[in-house]
Amino acid sequence: MSGGGPRKGRRRLGARWRRRRPLRTRLALAVTAAVALVAVGVCTAAFFVVRSALYEQLNLSLTQSARLAAQRNPDSGPGTLAGECRFLAAPACAEVVPADPAGDPAAPYLLPVDAAARAVAAGRHAPYYTDIVHAGHPTRMLTTDYAKGRALQVALRADTVEKGIEEAAWWLALIGGAGVLVAAGLGYWVSRTGLAPVTRLTATAERIAATRDPRHRIELPPPGPPGREDEITRLAGSFNTMLGELEQSVTAQRRLVADASHELRTPLTALRTNAELLARGERLTVEQRERASLALGRQLREVTGLVNDLIELARDEEPQPLVEQVRLAPLVEHCAEAARAHWPSVPVHVRVGGEEAVVVPGVPARLTRLVSNLLDNAAKFSPAGAPVEVELVSRGGGGGAELTVRDHGPGIAAEDLPYVFDRFYRAGAARALPGSGLGLAMARQIARAHAAELVAEPAPGGGALFRLTFGP
Repeated sequence: MSGGGPRKGRRRLGARWRRRRPLRTRLALAVTAAVALVAVGVCTAAFFVVRSALYEQLNLSLTQSARLAAQRNPDSGPGTLAGECRFLAAPACAEVVPADPAGDPAAPYLLPVDAAARAVAAGRHAPYYTDIVHAGHPTRMLTTDYAKGRALQVALRADTVEKGIEEAAWWLALIGGAGVLVAAGLGYWVSRTGLAPVTRLTATAERIAATRDPRHRIELPPPGPPGREDEITRLAGSFNTMLGELEQSVTAQRRLVADASHELRTPLTALRTNAELLARGERLTVEQRERASLALGRQLREVTGLVNDLIELARDEEPQPLVEQVRLAPLVEHCAEAARAHWPSVPVHVRVGGEEAVVVPGVPARLTRLVSNLLDNAAKFSPAGAPVEVELVSRGGGGGAELTVRDHGPGIAAEDLPYVFDRFYRAGAARALPGSGLGLAMARQIARAHAAELVAEPAPGGGALFRLTFGP
């Protein structure tokens, strides 16, 4: 348990250090470490391969020297056979060692003799290699069987092999160091090129945060084959798409505020004028005060309706718990009754075709507002006595339905048709009529929230026709 504290402290310190380093630095270090590790590993493996190959060649030379010495001296007694221990000498320095020390010659042996060599002579030990120092030079010795009761020892100087190993180690270390430097450069290059889109994305986000201008975009490389873009390019493209949506939202908000302020200016001015007029009520006649009071009430209702419409337009989609199965036929009939009461001079005819029990998922209050706005718009443009025709038709067993509202007014001009659902848009013929230009915009917003489609088109024979389609 006592060792857990320091280890945790080191882990926390490492994590804190990583968090404080920029992503580019961490990526460069990671690439450098990975490439350097591979380079060092390859160089280390190459060193051991070279070292093994050189010693294998030396062992082969010793084996060949032992075979040559045995062929030239097939049955020699104990003692020295050759005194040359040069590298690749033929034959190498060699001596015969008996199993019994009593058979040793009077002259001393040239090479060291140990118990293992006696065991090889007696046949109790396998041949083996030994690294020794002979005449001040590193030497490698082979002890192998020779004849019954005797062993053969041959030796070659190994300083040439060790020099080759040292040179190989030096060159491999140099290559490894160069590999680390190349890895550092490669890591720096990868971090710069790989994170360049992220850098541009960050700079764009910071610029937008500083200027509050969402019109900035990230520069993207030329488009390649579909599906071949890398993750960073897709991220930058998604960010540009998000910026486009944000720009549209900001533009719509600014336009809404500008249009709302423009639309509110006239009724607010009239309200202030009538309020100031009523404040000097002692100078007015009873009829003038009553007319000013009625105008003030009417303007208050207009402003209240405009503000309520703006609030409705600013709302998002309805919460899901409010959605329920709504029967359209009773809802349309209820809206038609309200329209008849509000526009007594305009008859409203309702016809339900197909199934009576047309049911769609939705929010009853919002659907009522949608149908009421369509009826109020139709009645507003209909001449006195000209009917507003409402038709609800079921579209088969798939749960779909179509509601059409037609008036017999002047219709919609071709140049106005693309803009009838825009906020505050009012055609030239509607400037003198009551309203704020928000009813149809609100109707389309409610329709989209209910996955329905609302379109406007000229009606056959004159007038305008609005078609609301639910379901598939």
